[in-house]
Amino acid sequence: MHDAIARIISSTEPLAGVLHRLTHNKMAIIGVATIICLLVVAVIGPIVAPHDPITQDLSQRLLGPSRQFPLGTDELGRCVLTRIIYGARSSLLTAVTIVAAAVIIGLFLGLVAGYFGGLVDETIMRVVDIMLAFPGIIFALVIVGILGPGLLNVMIGLVLVHWTGYARLMRGSVLSVKEQTFVEAARAIGAGPTRIMFRHILPNCLAPIVVMATLGMGHIILAAAALSFLGLGAQPPTPEWGAMLNSARTFMRSHSYLMTFPGLAIMLTVLGFNLLGDGLRDALDPHQKGSPRE
Repeated sequence: MHDAIARIISSTEPLAGVLHRLTHNKMAIIGVATIICLLVVAVIGPIVAPHDPITQDLSQRLLGPSRQFPLGTDELGRCVLTRIIYGARSSLLTAVTIVAAAVIIGLFLGLVAGYFGGLVDETIMRVVDIMLAFPGIIFALVIVGILGPGLLNVMIGLVLVHWTGYARLMRGSVLSVKEQTFVEAARAIGAGPTRIMFRHILPNCLAPIVVMATLGMGHIILAAAALSFLGLGAQPPTPEWGAMLNSARTFMRSHSYLMTFPGLAIMLTVLGFNLLGDGLRDALDPHQKGSPRE
């Protein structure tokens, strides 16, 4: 995937052409619509949610879907629909924070490594190679196990795992862009390294980073939900999709809806970001000159 994304150089594609291909990609439009719906739910959730997500009512426990509780209630009598709505805010905010932090760290280190090369490049990339030698989710488990359960510690662990991919991609883009004529011209008129890196090279390397970050949102949501499912992420009574799956394990056979609806929320969210990421990749890739996939 990195090789395909690395071909995307934004300076070769006018914005109008990118938007034209993106808006004519049906799958990308579906992804955008899905993400917009999720964002709306996350923003106005407290207004439209029919019940409180934390208040327990044992007299209403384990009720199936009904008019009062459209998606039923859990083992503590809490409305499943309300908790899914509030969980959208938690999951999306967590994913955006993790991806943003990983992008900033990876972008800066990859930019420095690619531009300066030599010992700086060797040091940064060997650290990246060492970290990539460990399975990502296992490394995150170790970090969270050391720091202790909690959503903040999950975010720290996933950031430390995922910045390496952005650093490698950024370095590769910088190596190809820094030899371009406009960079040589900037260097010839006396521009310093900082100005060249952030004014001339960085803007021309952002497109593949944007694509990778969009695709990475789905992976982050899955990873955060998995860690919460294992009891290492969001702690009760916080409404979070992975934690909801964890608490519903006991009732998987007798009350399957408790796992079905949070699982569908995760699936639709990941699908939306994957469809948008694929659409952005096709729209930004200068080699994709034909009709977009439908």
